Amino acid sequence: MRRLHLIIGLIALDVFVLTGLFMRTHMPPMITLSSDVRLMYRSRHIYLLAAALLNVLLGVYLTVCPPGWRRSLQQLGSVLFMIAPVLVLFAFVSEPDHGFLGISWRSYYGVIALFAGSIAHLLSAGTQGRSGVPASK
Repeated sequence: MRRLHLIIGLIALDVFVLTGLFMRTHMPPMITLSSDVRLMYRSRHIYLLAAALLNVLLGVYLTVCPPGWRRSLQQLGSVLFMIAPVLVLFAFVSEPDHGFLGISWRSYYGVIALFAGSIAHLLSAGTQGRSGVPASK
């Protein structure tokens, strides 16, 4: 699971750089677009960065829970983290040109996937320390 998070995170970081280059070379220049369209591009760009960084961090630091409900919840959170960059990338491609009227399920569910994945990982960790021994008070 760690390796998959790391691969997805690094690919998403590359895509983040490419979306930044796209915005820099956009024709007409971004500065000439309406403020709501620019905001849509930038926000989806930042959502992509957040999804990429969270996946990279899990790829580096994830400790798999022992079998049981905690592991199942952790795996659900990981799946949510892994689909978030895809949803946000689709949002970057399809939503901005329509301004605020272009907001769709892609960006909404992409951000919700990041939130729900974070909560799932938080709850799966419980009071367990990294070694599997309950944390001292």
